Amino acid sequence: MSAVLRARGLSRKYRQRWALQDCHLEIPAGRVVGLVGPNGAGKSTLLNLAAGLLTPTAGTIEVCGGPPARGVEQLAKVGFVAQDTPTYASLSVADHLDFGRRLNPHWDDAVARARVRRLGLDPKQRAGKLSGGQRAQLALTLGIAKRPELLILDEPVAALDPLARREFMQDLMEAVAEHEMSVLLSSHLVSDVERTCDYIVVLVDSRVQVAGDIDDLLASHHRLSGPRRDPATLPAGLHVISASHTDRQTTLLVRTDTAVHDPSWTVSPLGLEDIVLAYMTRPADASRDSRPVLEVLR
Repeated sequence: MSAVLRARGLSRKYRQRWALQDCHLEIPAGRVVGLVGPNGAGKSTLLNLAAGLLTPTAGTIEVCGGPPARGVEQLAKVGFVAQDTPTYASLSVADHLDFGRRLNPHWDDAVARARVRRLGLDPKQRAGKLSGGQRAQLALTLGIAKRPELLILDEPVAALDPLARREFMQDLMEAVAEHEMSVLLSSHLVSDVERTCDYIVVLVDSRVQVAGDIDDLLASHHRLSGPRRDPATLPAGLHVISASHTDRQTTLLVRTDTAVHDPSWTVSPLGLEDIVLAYMTRPADASRDSRPVLEVLR
């Protein structure tokens, strides 16, 4: 399957600070991708580069088969909902739909109006009078009705209460199933990613730490507990992500594509949050010593 996003050595610098550095990434098309990482990791920078709102300081990025925002047709392939779910406070819901129809060559007016009716939004209501959840749904409606190949969402539910967040994510999944588009979703809530996404990218300290199919990552990561041991003595096929020790015991989080047969280890499964946190808390020098593990495109 082709890649909806391909980055090679992608970097972005603001004055003296690297917001994104040496990013190598391929995201397969047709997937719902969760982008997670701590604040300041470079998530928004990567999404803004993908949307064409920023240009790289170094390296290259290709989205939907071409450079981001290069011409009208390329712009039409990507929908973008920014972190503050931007809408125009003085414009009505109907004005937003008219605005979207005029600007987007593949605009699906029937989809936009059907979503507004289903959500119970008053077309005459000004966006500034809508609730936070309603504004987020309006912004999502504009992104979906554009009929993009890739819909980019930057922390779209960060400011919503749990009920509004769940409704937004359910609507997103229904739209993905109906319109068969790729989605790249940034979130600091691993629970939302696990419910919604089938592929994940972990970004820490401006670098990609791991990227892959969520089911594959869950199957290949394990917690090992056993007598105290130096991780350097482990077989080559066991890649240690994190290690902790007591006087008598060693606990490791490892990635391996083969079964662990050593009877001295107790092997336990890991949840997605455990895996994400392990990559997020790796020592800085460990994360910079090796290239991130990238899954083969499916």
